Amino acid sequence: MNWLEAGEKLHYQLPLFVFPNWVLRISYVAALIRVASRIVLILPFNSDLVSLEVAVEEMSSEKDIFCVCGPTYLTSVDWTCQHHCRSVAASLVQAVYVLERDRQLNRQFPDAFAPHWWEFFHFDLIRKLVDDADNSIFGAIFELNPNSQTDSISNAPRFVVAFRGTITEQDSISRDVTLNLHVVQNSLHTTSRFLIAMQAVKNVASAFPNSAIWLAGHSLGSALAMLVARNMVKTGKLLDTFLFNPPFCGAPIEGIKDERVKKGIRIARSLVTAGLNIALRPREERPILEYSFSMMAAWAPHLFVNPNDHLCSEYIGYFEHRKNMEELGVGSIERLATQNSIGDIFLKALGRESEPLHLLPSANLTTNVGPAQDFKWAHGIQQWWQPDLHSVSKQYRYT
Repeated sequence: MNWLEAGEKLHYQLPLFVFPNWVLRISYVAALIRVASRIVLILPFNSDLVSLEVAVEEMSSEKDIFCVCGPTYLTSVDWTCQHHCRSVAASLVQAVYVLERDRQLNRQFPDAFAPHWWEFFHFDLIRKLVDDADNSIFGAIFELNPNSQTDSISNAPRFVVAFRGTITEQDSISRDVTLNLHVVQNSLHTTSRFLIAMQAVKNVASAFPNSAIWLAGHSLGSALAMLVARNMVKTGKLLDTFLFNPPFCGAPIEGIKDERVKKGIRIARSLVTAGLNIALRPREERPILEYSFSMMAAWAPHLFVNPNDHLCSEYIGYFEHRKNMEELGVGSIERLATQNSIGDIFLKALGRESEPLHLLPSANLTTNVGPAQDFKWAHGIQQWWQPDLHSVSKQYRYT
């Protein structure tokens, strides 16, 4: 299939109105722009356009090259340093992106770009995780080489399971957009990609029960990592989890500039959510929900968000609002509201299975408070390994 046919197929199969969330519309439009740019650049019999196509490909490939865009300054990793751990985890997620782009562009050894992203930190690639729907590489299992000479090796993970986000290319865009819709609909747990990821992590955890295992993901991949980690908590296994730009499936209230309006909307939402929970959720289910939420509180994932990224910025207000409600003396209302989402309540009232990922009891939240070049940068993975990253970290615990 050529790029023109791919563009037409994408246009007719995924009309804009089917997207229930404006955030996903952005991803969809971006995909169409990417396809359209490729259509223009491959017009035949024009040497200038051919040269431009090569130049564009070279520029797009730069982000895949570790020595150009990666954290080459981390020649010695201190596994007790939060900045080092974050940078390594983000780099291994980037490795999965590059693995898939290597596959799509048929970049094979020794021309493949991906290995540099894990070999620099003395990891070995143990397994690629492949989606059964489109054969794309969506994740990978890395093992730290035990013979590597790294500092504070006792604090290092033995395994890191990393998941990429959406890739807006012909071979993967359709499946990734479909999975994004599942995230919005709180139904990612029903997909085969989740089942493959879940089984892979279970296998590693059961084969090496005493080994440290990290999970890491970006965007769609962070939603997948979060879901896997939540299910591992139910089995009694708490895994260190690094979630970069995790999607928050709710109104992006954090983007409102007026603090009084923002606070008022959040208080109203809490009151409505708590009221709907009392009205629509059977009384016998409430203690079960409270127990499940409290059990999850022992797990505190590492969330990395940028306030200029409306996909994830609401996590900032989500946790701060909970603290503010406690200070106002209405913590009981917020405790009820924070365990539920309005959409989840209605779905379950209609008998549909729903598992909202963004309702987290505890978290270690890191916010990039530095200037953002644009939305693409604010949502990108590359920001999280920058040596001059200006960030603020806070811990939130549900009690």
